[in-house]
Amino acid sequence: MQLQPALDVLKARAPFIPELAIVLGSGLGDIAESAEAKAGVSISFTELPGFPQQSVAGHSGKLVFCELEGKKVVLQAGRFHFYEGHPLDVVTAPMRIYGRFGLKAVLHTNAAGAINPDFKVGELMVIADHINFTGTNPCIGPNVPPGPRFHDMTVAYDKALRQQLHAAAESLGQRLQEGTYIGVTGPCYESPAEIRAFRTMGADAVGMSTVPEVITARHEGLRVAGISCLCNMGAGILPVALTHEDVLAAGAAAAAAFETLVRKFVKDLAL
Repeated sequence: MQLQPALDVLKARAPFIPELAIVLGSGLGDIAESAEAKAGVSISFTELPGFPQQSVAGHSGKLVFCELEGKKVVLQAGRFHFYEGHPLDVVTAPMRIYGRFGLKAVLHTNAAGAINPDFKVGELMVIADHINFTGTNPCIGPNVPPGPRFHDMTVAYDKALRQQLHAAAESLGQRLQEGTYIGVTGPCYESPAEIRAFRTMGADAVGMSTVPEVITARHEGLRVAGISCLCNMGAGILPVALTHEDVLAAGAAAAAAFETLVRKFVKDLAL
C-alpha cells in the first residue's frame, strides 16, 4: 500500500500533530462522539487514499483530531481486520501513517474474550505482552524504512505507560486486570479446545486484532499501550454460545468505565 497519498491528506487537513493516537475497538467508540470530538476535525477512512470502507459493526471508520483532557490526540474510531480479507499492509497502515506523521505513542483498545478464569466479563485488562498466533507477521516482505529489518519486541507494551494506566485506575477506584493477549485471525470464535490450549500457552485474553498493529507500531518506533475490554468468557468456560451482538453489548456496558479511565490516563499522560 502506498502511504504517501494518505499522509498528504492528513498533513493538509489535520489541525495539529497529536501526542497520542487512541485506537477504539468494538463497542468502545463512544468517546469519538464526545463533545470534544464533535468540536474537532473528523476525517473518514474513505477520504484517505488506499483506506477501504469500514465493514464491521461497532467500527464507524474515521479519524478525529481533537483536544481531550488538555492533550492533542487523534481518535481512531474503527480499524481494519485481517479476517475481512484486507492485506496486512492495509491492516497496519494507520500505524505507518502515525509513525511518519510524527506521533509519539499509540493506545490500542479492543474487545477480547477472557481466558483467565479469574477474570470477569466487563473488566478491563492492561495488555502486558502478546502472543502472535495469526500465523503471519506484517513485517514479512521488503523492509519498510526507517524501521530496522529485525526489530526488538522484548517490551512491546511500554512499561511506563502501563504504570500510568494502573495509576489512573487506582485514582478512580477501578479494578484493572493485567495479562497477556493472544491474537488470532478469526472471524470465527475459538473452540473450547483452543481456549484450553491458549491458557496453557500463558494467554489471559484472546482477540482478532491489535497484534499486527502493535508489531508495526513498534517497527515505526512508537510507544505502545493496550487495554482489552473483556466482553465475553472464552468458549467452553461458560455453557453459552458466543455472538458479536453480545460482545457489542458488553462493550457498551463497560463504555463509561472505559472512557473515564482513558480520560484520566490522557489527562495525566507523561510521554
